Amino acid sequence: MPNTIIIGSGSYIPENVIEGSHFKDSIFYDDNNQLIEKPTEEIIGKFVDITEIERRRYINPEDFNSDIGHRASLAAIADAGIDKEEIDYIIYATNFGEVDTDGVPNFMPSLSARLKGKLGIKRRDCVNYDMIFGCPGWVESLILADTMIKAGKAKTVLVVGGETLSRVTDPFDRNKMIFADGAGAVVVTATDDTTIGVIADNTLCDNGEELCYLENAPSLNLESDQSKLYIRMRGRKIYEYALKNVPDAIKATIEKANLDISDISKILIHQANAKMDYAMIGRLFKLYGQKEYDHAISPMTIQELGNSSVATVPTLFDLIRKGKLDGQQFTPGSHILFTSVGAGMNINCVVYKFPEGKI
Repeated sequence: MPNTIIIGSGSYIPENVIEGSHFKDSIFYDDNNQLIEKPTEEIIGKFVDITEIERRRYINPEDFNSDIGHRASLAAIADAGIDKEEIDYIIYATNFGEVDTDGVPNFMPSLSARLKGKLGIKRRDCVNYDMIFGCPGWVESLILADTMIKAGKAKTVLVVGGETLSRVTDPFDRNKMIFADGAGAVVVTATDDTTIGVIADNTLCDNGEELCYLENAPSLNLESDQSKLYIRMRGRKIYEYALKNVPDAIKATIEKANLDISDISKILIHQANAKMDYAMIGRLFKLYGQKEYDHAISPMTIQELGNSSVATVPTLFDLIRKGKLDGQQFTPGSHILFTSVGAGMNINCVVYKFPEGKI
C-alpha cells in the first residue's frame, strides 16, 4: 500500500498589514449584547496581552478566496515541479467559500471548482472537493488525500486551505481582531516507501453542546442588521475544550505512530491564539512528565499574521520549509506533527516523516 509525501508547498500572505490602531474607532459589545464602556485602547491592549496578535493580514477589495488559493497553489505546483495536468484531485478547505465584499458567502460553484478553472486544468477526471470542517479543515484535507492515495484512487493531490475572515467578522465584536486572511497549499503524491510521509493520523468530532462554541450568529449590537450572520466565538468554552481534549488527541496520534514526544522535532499547531496554543502544548508535555518545553518546537506566526483558520498550518509549513521563518527549519528524516482544533468541535492530528536527505 502506497504512502503519501509532500513534494511541493506554497502560501499567499496578503500585503495589507493591519495594526491594532486600525480598530481604535471601533465600538464593542459583549456576549450579552451590552456596550463595553472601557476605552477602546484598553480593550485592544488587553486583547494583545492575551492573544499576542500585534498585526494581521487582510486581502485587497478586488481579491477573493479563490484568487489567494490560486496564488498559493501556483507556488506549490511550481515547487513540486509537476505539470498541473498530473493532479488527480483538488481538495480545498474553507468554511465560508467565496465571500464578497458585503460578507456574503458563496459555495456555488464550489471553491475547488473555481480554483481548478483558474489553474486551467483541462482533465475532466481531475475531481474537486471542498472541505468544510472548521479550522482543522486543511489538516483533514491532508488526511483525506492520504486516504485516497492509500486506496489507490489518486496518485497526486493538491491540498489547499484558504479563508477571507476579514469579510465575515462582526464590526461590534472584539474577536474580530483575531481573524485574518490567507491561503496555503501543498502537493502530495504517492510513494512506495511506507516509512516516510504520513505515518499516522487521528480525527475526533464532538458535535453535541460543542456545536455552539463556534458558529455563525447575528451582530452583538442589537440595533444593527440582525439578518446578517458573522463568526461568533465563545472563547472560554473553546479554551476549556481545547485544553481538555487536544493534548490527549496528539499523544494518541504519536503513540499510533509508535513514537515518543522526544521523536517529534516540530509541532505545527493551528494558530488560534498564543495563550491557548502555549497551554495546549504545555499540557501535552505534562502528559509525558515534562513540566517545561522549548517553545522552538512549536513555532508561531499568530503574532504577525493573525488567525486565518484553515490557512494557518499550511502557511506555517511553507514558511519554515522555505527558510522564511527566523530561527526555524525542518531536518531531513525528522518527524513533525500537524494538528488543529475548531468549529464542530473537531480535532485532528497527523504525524509526518520527512524523507532522508530532503524536506
